[in-house]
Amino acid sequence: MEWLLAGLSKFGGDFTARPFVLRAIAHPVLDDFGNQPYPWFTAFLRFLVEPHIGWYNFLVQYGEIAIGLGLLLGTLTTAANFFGLALNFIYLLSGSISTNPLLLFCEILILMAGKQRFTIGFDYWLMPYLRRKLTFLDRKKKARELHFY
Repeated sequence: MEWLLAGLSKFGGDFTARPFVLRAIAHPVLDDFGNQPYPWFTAFLRFLVEPHIGWYNFLVQYGEIAIGLGLLLGTLTTAANFFGLALNFIYLLSGSISTNPLLLFCEILILMAGKQRFTIGFDYWLMPYLRRKLTFLDRKKKARELHFY
């Protein structure tokens, strides 16, 4: 729900992640000794994200909504969970704590649920359909083809 609300709140005005990115570049995360433990991430923000901030804004807005809907409705849960984890790590590496540790913990719990996460929500019906239509997703069929019973 948090992902969905965060994504929807960015549609109210002229959302831009530029101030967030510039602050993360100007004030990177420092360890106890004043060293920058993630210089590669600051370089990523400076040379890839900042020049293409329009794409980043789009990905954050629509990505948060897609993650929220996926986790809330139980649709493509694995993909939604992966991208939720990725966004949480991006926020944490930028130095933004907020609710990210709690969301990260919840996403890890979803991963630990394993195959059971497909029994609640739309994945219960969607995943068998996708396995029939996209044969490379059907592990049982692959096992039969390779004679691993």
